[in-house]
Amino acid sequence: MSIKKTGVLLVNLGTPDSPKVSDVKKYLREFLNDGRVIDINAVGRKLLVNGIIAPTRGPKSAKEYKKLFKIGEGSSPLLTYGINLTEKVKKMSHNQFDTYLAMRYGNPSMEKVLGEMRLKNYDQIIIFPLYPQYASATTGSISEKAFKIISKWWVIPEIKIMGQFYDDYRYLECVKSRTLKFDLQSYDQILFSYHGIPERHVDKVYLDGKPCKDHDCDTEINDSNKHCYKATCFATTRHLAKILNLKEDQHRTTFQSRLGRDPWLTPYTDKTVEKLGKDGMKKILVFSPAFVADCLETILEICEENQEIFVENGGEKLDLVPSLNDGEDWAKCVVKMIQDYI
Repeated sequence: MSIKKTGVLLVNLGTPDSPKVSDVKKYLREFLNDGRVIDINAVGRKLLVNGIIAPTRGPKSAKEYKKLFKIGEGSSPLLTYGINLTEKVKKMSHNQFDTYLAMRYGNPSMEKVLGEMRLKNYDQIIIFPLYPQYASATTGSISEKAFKIISKWWVIPEIKIMGQFYDDYRYLECVKSRTLKFDLQSYDQILFSYHGIPERHVDKVYLDGKPCKDHDCDTEINDSNKHCYKATCFATTRHLAKILNLKEDQHRTTFQSRLGRDPWLTPYTDKTVEKLGKDGMKKILVFSPAFVADCLETILEICEENQEIFVENGGEKLDLVPSLNDGEDWAKCVVKMIQDYI
């Protein structure tokens, strides 16, 4: 049997080109005008994002990105880790497949990179969203964008979209390896903090018309909730707690980075951190298992903002377990997962 000529596209969320206000506004407009991110009617979304959110949030976010780019020595850590990871995967794949990197929002854009891949005349293209848990606003958005771009090609090769991998033992072992420098038993509490999404996003998953809260998402994975982001986040926590030998009262699951006034997934990370401080806990450790690369949400939101909240309310130290970033073990894991799809 002949070997299929294969191109693999790794895709992460994205980043502004620079911390300039104009670049941050441009990024926010592209990101938040995605109907899978803000799922209201297109006209209302455009008025909200272009008329209110980008103009008001842009300058504030630019200050945060300026800090982030300084930490990244002039570049976005998310992009740097992505580039390094891609190069390592290329070397480890031994020419079994070609590897590319794109961002869902910003650069390198999916349009540009898929255009380059088209010229290679691949037998199959594998899209690899770098998100362990499925959400419509992440993996779903990447899939929709890829289909939209590729649907305009005259010759459409075999297309595969890699799904969620929160329960892949290789991914879990990579997360576990990041804890080696931490004495887990020395912490008063361990948080598994996931990026938040509006509650209505998970409610839309269910075909029976019942809301997420009626599907045991906190406690189990079943056929009805297997694509529910909340359910898979709680499942990720259970998997990690098991391999880390954590007792049930040592850890909890929380959700961060909410936007607007609509109800988002709870419990909220910042409110939990505040309460832990008030309850007399002095030392907590935070995992961010929804992020495979450290970014604004981990480096600044957890390490700075939540650390500040914790200390202001009586706590002493908040530590963050690093994301997988561009580690050799993570690159090897990515190669193995891709090989499973070929």
